[in-house]
Amino acid sequence: MEKQTRKDFLANTSKFALGAAVGVAGLNFLANDKLKADGKVAWPFPYVQLDPEDVRKKAHYLYWHDMDCCAGAFGGVVEALREKVGEPWTSLPIEVMLFGRGGGNGWGTLCGAINGGAALISLAVSKADSGKLINELWGWYASNKLPTDASNQTAVAGNFLEHKYDAALPQNICGSTLCHVSVSDWCNNAKKKFSDLERKERCARVTGDCAAKVVEILNAHYASTFVSTFTTTAGTKACMGCHGSNLLYNVNSNMDCQQCHGDPHSTTEVIREDSPMGSDFELSQNYPNPFNPSTKISFSLPRTENVALIVYDINGNEIKRLVNNENLSAGSYSLEWNGTNMSGNKVASGIYFARMTAGSYQQTKKMNLVK
Repeated sequence: MEKQTRKDFLANTSKFALGAAVGVAGLNFLANDKLKADGKVAWPFPYVQLDPEDVRKKAHYLYWHDMDCCAGAFGGVVEALREKVGEPWTSLPIEVMLFGRGGGNGWGTLCGAINGGAALISLAVSKADSGKLINELWGWYASNKLPTDASNQTAVAGNFLEHKYDAALPQNICGSTLCHVSVSDWCNNAKKKFSDLERKERCARVTGDCAAKVVEILNAHYASTFVSTFTTTAGTKACMGCHGSNLLYNVNSNMDCQQCHGDPHSTTEVIREDSPMGSDFELSQNYPNPFNPSTKISFSLPRTENVALIVYDINGNEIKRLVNNENLSAGSYSLEWNGTNMSGNKVASGIYFARMTAGSYQQTKKMNLVK
């Protein structure tokens, strides 16, 4: 046996004691000389240009293989960096992001896919740079059709690594970074249940979309070509004019407030009518139609339900929430829409749609605003 000096023994013992403290990953770092003298891994982690489409497929595959949305989006990029960079990405367990699944362990808060994407960005760039890149990712998520055309095309072409459902899926623009808003809005638009295969595949494709977007953003950042396109919506700016730092300062948000809270300054009110309640759910055709400047919308409920009545434009963009998930008892109701959007501004002439959701019931009516 080779003899060791007391100095060698103490040095080696210290290494393995540190390895035990940080676990198996720590031992791997020690073996590969990836630790700094103070015992910390160098940050930000090294990054190289990646192929967004390769990462999209990896993240989609991980979603279906027990990583779900958050660890799936995070892991899709990590796996590509393991192949091209190695350490420290090789020793980083992607399972650390499993907590973010379902909007945070199923709580429906921040979407897991952009949660994992933001974590990856935070590992790959400095704090000073990460804010604008994360804003870009989250703003893109809230304002674009998901799943993207690229994901649908990849599925239809049979190019994903996992084939649960290869047809094109309906898309939605949720206007929020919240999981429950994004998923519920998609389910309502697609007329699918949360438990349906199509909904799961939708989230798998969105996981791939978010991972691909992270790579697109980081590629541009490291090539010094990144240009931010993120802008706060007009509705949010209007709310923050009073509730932000200039006045009340009781809110700090980039999300559209009216997405969840409705328009507290709206003059539109739901009126309970004395007419007999219907035997079924019904959304009546607005009257007059065509209309200018306002129109009456009526609906009836056979039982108490949470009701949403939302106006959309012809492109599927939300224009105004006339009834914002209010719990209404059985009966007949009416209200007027005065042709304004969530900010109180008059909308242009054209075709609009009033969509009513009451429990599992949904119905849409076409309206024509003529000026």
